Amino acid sequence: MKKKIAILGSTGSIGTQALEVIEKNENLFELVVITANNNDKLLIYQAKKYRPDTVIIANKNKYENVKNSLKSLPIKVYAGRESIEQVVEISDVNIVLTAMVGFAGLLPTIKAINAKKDIALANKETLVVAGDLITELAYKNRVNILPVDSEHSAIFQCLVGENLNPIEKIYLTASGGPFRGKNIEYLKTVTKNEALKHPNWEMGAKITIDSASLMNKGLEAIEAKWLFDLSPNQIDIIVHPQSIIHSIVQFEDGSMKAQMGLPDMKLPIQYALSYPNRIKNDFKRFNFLDYKNLSFEEPNIEVFRNLKIAFEALNKGGNIPCIMNAANEVVVDAFLNEKISFLQIPEIIEKTIDKIDFVKKPSYDDYVEIDKQARILSNLLIDR
Repeated sequence: MKKKIAILGSTGSIGTQALEVIEKNENLFELVVITANNNDKLLIYQAKKYRPDTVIIANKNKYENVKNSLKSLPIKVYAGRESIEQVVEISDVNIVLTAMVGFAGLLPTIKAINAKKDIALANKETLVVAGDLITELAYKNRVNILPVDSEHSAIFQCLVGENLNPIEKIYLTASGGPFRGKNIEYLKTVTKNEALKHPNWEMGAKITIDSASLMNKGLEAIEAKWLFDLSPNQIDIIVHPQSIIHSIVQFEDGSMKAQMGLPDMKLPIQYALSYPNRIKNDFKRFNFLDYKNLSFEEPNIEVFRNLKIAFEALNKGGNIPCIMNAANEVVVDAFLNEKISFLQIPEIIEKTIDKIDFVKKPSYDDYVEIDKQARILSNLLIDR
């Protein structure tokens, strides 16, 4: 039987590539739902091309345009975030690919898990903010959380068949972003356009800025803790500019397993959707002779302070990662809108964390309130 798939965030980088994977494997996958936040034009195009059963636009102001554009097709059209939260519960969806950006992906993921749908997780913020809550729900509902991030997919692939072998350490690799090797003096004047020029990966604007500031690796470290049940001292970051080794697992006997390949997000997307099977594809193959030298460096956490902030949040736990994530979403948006400088990103995140009370074990309602507080405070700090 075909796996029936809902894509939350089909117009983003992960969503568009997931649609390509599904199109190439129509005998294995059936697209049931696609959603978008604001990009109605691309959502309409995707609906006409891929013909899902249901389409949702989160921005209710765009609903009439989407509905009218698709009225000649047998496609159900809805609007609003509440519709996204409801659609993941429908009975004929097998896998929910959560490719929404930021905190917005948390509640739909919770709803899908409670409906006993497997999760292909591309929204790392869900585990960063509420990893304890999500992993507990997944265990309770016997739901698989299948990582889509290339680094976590690499760890996941390395662990297949190793259930009884404890992990000593994992290494999450980082390209270093467009400012690898630069000092603080250089970073004082970098522009939005410079930060958006990632050397290896094509990604959305938010994750590209996170990569430039190394916050992305910090978020991934927190996500890895929950995905693989690790302590902070079992997680390390290593800069690997070529982005060929996607991550590494080291076992208790000192043996190491790495997952390698060219930087192409379609491979981890395909693996998450097809797990436990691998599907033959025509993706470009890696050739060792094209990469005669693979290099590795230690990240500079004094220059790229976001990585240091994230590991502090990882160690402290509680509501700190939630505060950090909310503040980061706000300041990245501010940087993209040229309201703050690149070096103000970690400054405002740190100040936001310092001003909100620590909560050791937050509930879902606590997370919602903490996220709200952190956003308000971050915006006030930006406007000063």
